[in-house]
Amino acid sequence: MGRRILCLGELLIDFICADIDSSLVEGVNFIKKAGGAPANVTAAISKLGGSATFGGSVGDDAFGVFLKKTLDDVGVDTSLMKLLEEQNTTLAFVSLKANGERDFIFNRGADENYVLTEEEISALSEYKVVHFGSATALLGGELKATYLDAMKKAKELGLFISFDPNYRTDLWKERVEEFIEVSRACVKGADFIKVSDEEAKLLTGKENLEEAARELVTLGAKAVAITLGKEGTMITDGENLEVIPSVKIKSLDSTGAGDAFVGAVLYRLALEEDSKEAVANFSKLKEIIHFGNKVGAIVCTKLGAIAALPTLEEVNNF
Repeated sequence: MGRRILCLGELLIDFICADIDSSLVEGVNFIKKAGGAPANVTAAISKLGGSATFGGSVGDDAFGVFLKKTLDDVGVDTSLMKLLEEQNTTLAFVSLKANGERDFIFNRGADENYVLTEEEISALSEYKVVHFGSATALLGGELKATYLDAMKKAKELGLFISFDPNYRTDLWKERVEEFIEVSRACVKGADFIKVSDEEAKLLTGKENLEEAARELVTLGAKAVAITLGKEGTMITDGENLEVIPSVKIKSLDSTGAGDAFVGAVLYRLALEEDSKEAVANFSKLKEIIHFGNKVGAIVCTKLGAIAALPTLEEVNNF
């Protein structure tokens, strides 16, 4: 029981436009994929042989059933997942233009209405690590209240708290200041945070990444990882700062690589006798981040997010 990891947030359908360089106006062909960062993280942990639980809600419709089956099939514990009657599963429609711009429509549904009972919140004590990596939780609704309540409870219980703000420009267009404020409050209680270079600058207001990394520790995070794509991962505990190089590969599709990295890091942290002590030991942290970089790299060599996730054997043989 002591090695269980809980990830809270959204599970949704991504409809990816298969027509190259088309807007959503012109696009005709769409591919249905399971999406949602926290769900991808649980799948990554499970594929590596770890014990992960997903907490979030979908509609009790065909899409919701498909999403639950997707997680069940890779061995994720879905006992805290809710299929809500008379509600639609959250959908995202995405197309990519040749210049790299995204065309994006988001139909928010059941993910917004996720509630944990008092009993379920109390049962957080069963977990060793709780990961808050939702892109939609901070937008509002019952999910936001559940998310912040669970974070508070996890802190009271002395559990290891991981946070990934998962900023999506498309979701926060008019409310960037609100995003910054609530994310900074979440950083305060986290033992480990993973941010992109864009998020690090956004949350700290600093253009220099080393300054931004140290500022995040000042805000309260015990250890910070800033992902830099093919350059690797910058990590700091406030005292030491280093860039752990990425594994050189020929990238085919980077979808889900960030979530795979987080899943791999949490999988390794949960194996430690004391996860908090592990992030406080900089050489141990470096070793764990290198493992995460490796898993993220493997995902980039294959197509699809969950389908590309490696087993521990694949990672060891890579």
